[in-house]
Amino acid sequence: MPVPALRPYALRCDHRTTPLGIDEPAPLLSWRLASDLRGDAPAAYRVRVAERPEALAEGGRLLWDSGRVEDPSAIGAGYAGPALRPRTRYHWRVEVWSQAAAAGEEPAGAVSWFETGMTVPSRAVDGSGPGEPAWRASWITHDPNPIAVMDAPTEGELALDDHGLAPCPLLRRAFPGAAHPADSPAASPLVRARLYVSARGLYEVRLNGTRVGDAELAPGWTDYTRRVQYQTYDVTELVGPGENVLAATLTDGWWSGFVGFEPRRAGAHYGTFPQFLAELHLTHADGSVRTVVTDDTWVTRTGAIRYADLLRGECHDLRQAVDGWESPGYDDDGWSPALVVDADHRLLVASVDEPVRAMAEIRPVSVTRVSPGTHLVDFGQNLAGRIRLRVDDLAAGARVVVRHAEVLDDKQRLYTANLRTAAATDVLIGDGRRHRTFEPRFTYHGFRYAEISGIPELRSDAVLAVALHSDTAWTGSFDCSDPDIRRLHACVEWGQRSNFVSVPTDCPQRDERLGWLADAQVFLPTAALNADVAAFFTKWLRDIDDARTPDGGFTNVAPRLAGVADEGAPGWADAGVVVPWHLYRTYGDPRFLSRALDGMRAWVALIHRHNPDLIWRHRVGPHFSDWLAPGVPTPREVIATAYFAHSTRLTALAAEALGHHDVAQEHHRLAAAIRAAFVARFVTTGDADGVERAADAGNTAPAERTGRAEPAEDTPTPAGQVRLAGDTQTGYLVVLAFGLLPEHLADGAARRLAELVEAAGPALQTGFVGVALAAPVLDAYGRADLAHALLRRTEVPSWLFPLRHGATTIWERWDGWTPEGGFRAPAMNSFNHYALGSIGEWLYRGVAGVDQDADSVAYRRLRVRPRPGALGHASARYESARGTVAAAWRREGERLTLRVQVPPGATAEVFVPTTDPRSVRELAAAPEDGAHSTLIDTGPGHARYQVASGSYHFTAAFSPAAPTSAGPQEEDTP
Repeated sequence: MPVPALRPYALRCDHRTTPLGIDEPAPLLSWRLASDLRGDAPAAYRVRVAERPEALAEGGRLLWDSGRVEDPSAIGAGYAGPALRPRTRYHWRVEVWSQAAAAGEEPAGAVSWFETGMTVPSRAVDGSGPGEPAWRASWITHDPNPIAVMDAPTEGELALDDHGLAPCPLLRRAFPGAAHPADSPAASPLVRARLYVSARGLYEVRLNGTRVGDAELAPGWTDYTRRVQYQTYDVTELVGPGENVLAATLTDGWWSGFVGFEPRRAGAHYGTFPQFLAELHLTHADGSVRTVVTDDTWVTRTGAIRYADLLRGECHDLRQAVDGWESPGYDDDGWSPALVVDADHRLLVASVDEPVRAMAEIRPVSVTRVSPGTHLVDFGQNLAGRIRLRVDDLAAGARVVVRHAEVLDDKQRLYTANLRTAAATDVLIGDGRRHRTFEPRFTYHGFRYAEISGIPELRSDAVLAVALHSDTAWTGSFDCSDPDIRRLHACVEWGQRSNFVSVPTDCPQRDERLGWLADAQVFLPTAALNADVAAFFTKWLRDIDDARTPDGGFTNVAPRLAGVADEGAPGWADAGVVVPWHLYRTYGDPRFLSRALDGMRAWVALIHRHNPDLIWRHRVGPHFSDWLAPGVPTPREVIATAYFAHSTRLTALAAEALGHHDVAQEHHRLAAAIRAAFVARFVTTGDADGVERAADAGNTAPAERTGRAEPAEDTPTPAGQVRLAGDTQTGYLVVLAFGLLPEHLADGAARRLAELVEAAGPALQTGFVGVALAAPVLDAYGRADLAHALLRRTEVPSWLFPLRHGATTIWERWDGWTPEGGFRAPAMNSFNHYALGSIGEWLYRGVAGVDQDADSVAYRRLRVRPRPGALGHASARYESARGTVAAAWRREGERLTLRVQVPPGATAEVFVPTTDPRSVRELAAAPEDGAHSTLIDTGPGHARYQVASGSYHFTAAFSPAAPTSAGPQEEDTP
């Protein structure tokens, strides 16, 4: 039987591959599609779920069978069977039928699995299901208030600055092994072992001396007053016969360590000492289950880690090490009983995203001796992580001190003023043994350089950097002919890696590292092209929801933290609306909207309640405006009211997508009223007689980002110019991007935007809010040439200026350092800050041309429209929720080739750049392939084709001297 061309791959459960330990009662089972045939598209699917893999075959005992579901757009199905049982592995299979399949042809299929965690809410789609079994474990800790004897420091020994942090507790518990009862000749063998573990703080667990899992900084950061995550590990292979030992190291982390920049509340935001919770479930062949839980039978003491903190650093004193403590056979008679804190399990939830992991190891590019015993290590890449250092012959009591920095000062030493109160220093104290490896385990730093003192001679092979970040699978790639732009894209990627550490942080180095909402919402379109961030943002959206204020407001950071104003600012708090909408459009999962809609509506209602005249002046929080924009500031009311209109419209679209039509209409009407109020208040037109008049809003229909409002029929176009209050680039960008102007005003506003950009250099005068919109808006209004000019500019402000001065990540400021002025104010000057890296979106969508239509969800209707500019070639490849999307174009002489890949079930409008539309040819692989490609029309600089799924190869004439864009194009509206 022939193998079907259409096949599912990359199976996911709740946006994760084979997740272990979920607590979602109706998980989303999804897949991508591939085919070698043009025009291939799915007709139907079938999903089967069973507890045993062999039951997935025809006639097997199934838990749930969707049956054949006719849905050509489907790339996933929500589980709709009987209630899932806790601590159970489920296997599932999806089969997909092709529309082109012959009668009787078997569909292609693929299999995967997921496993439930300690509990699954009893809510089930069919109303059935067991209740939730209770946790049995208690929260335990080392005595947080010990009174220790004190000896005077040894003569000549340096005092250790422990920053007021306590030594890190060690906890252990011995238990019998893999057969049960262990002393019975008929003992039942162990068939499965699962460890469910969490901490109020950070933990690392070992079983019989072997580390359990590879999660770093677990269980991750949440508002611990609302949610505490736990992780599930398969430890079956680690349990042995005889005595076994479960052991844990515990540190403060976000729970009770230093977090943020508020001097009056520098740390201990959630608790004052770390606590540990674990349950080990041992299942035997006879069905019996034994459990080992944290309780007062555990014992504890402290060890080599004298302190560990995310901001201050970590200290290992090897003289305090306890050899063998995590393994069987160790005598723990001198240890103290663990202290039971409580047995409150109400806030425990299963992790919904992949953890932080050690994702890369980077060798130094240079090691320089700067003074006796002190070396400066350059890793050549700014990153978030730690170092691994091999140390030989370190005398007892001797110290190795590792300091970290992103950049060097004018004396070529570490520049640390911008770290503020973050010490970012790790310390190793020797015990006299010959060979040791030092690698901190409960801290991370933002750095490119490390100064290592205490080692007479440091070889380059004795040290490396370990990059840490949340494990979001990389799904996008970009390339082009300009090495500077390639380096820019790499800087954007490393900024994302460095700042996606449990939450999307602003920066990884100073005493901040907070989940700022605006930074994340402006960068999300770029982030979601670089990597699969669906699960990562699923978790963070819960943080945003947890942080909501009692009156319905979103905050400025999530998780919520003392020292940052709770009252959300325009553009910052609006992320609670913008982020779920973009995730829905990217991944097609309606739960992003259904979980967020109540919060979206409450946020819009809150602004409306405090601003009944529809101009957002009141309840604006710290109103950061267009943060760090150079030049003339944009009026705050302009930015605020633009976001009020934008959030209201997106709330209407979210309600519409969910079928809540009354809610949608209510918010569409409100959005229209806000747009009218905005135009009346902030927009003026200059008629031919020179008289300035307030603009008429007319009847507008909102447009998607980088799109334009549709004009009312027969709307006259006034002569003269359009001016917006403040007359700034960011002002015009937000009103054009959010569709606040009718067509007869939008084109004039776009012309004024272009004038301002050209007058500045051409250069941008935008900050965090405006920068993400600049290239897409200019492109949408026919000025891709200006977008390219901004992209390739090398003076301040520009993306390439930092690269010319050694940057390997995106800076917080356009001018964080200049040859003339040196470093900007150290109070706010990060060199690893992704917000200005939001240009990455246009590299994919504009330069390479990989995009989707404004009303498309999960890339079902693609738009491929490359903007070559002066580049010789560019390409982008993206693993969308539907399958692979790719575009690659190349200029050779006066010819251009364009290759396009469209996933099964999707279609695409392809705009082939050309100076002679009659020259365009599509090179079909076979005569029948030509039926899947249709020329729609031609226009200035392009020929437009409609294509079905598959791979396509176009050729066209393209003169090097030809313009790359020509005036506003209606089809540019995404």
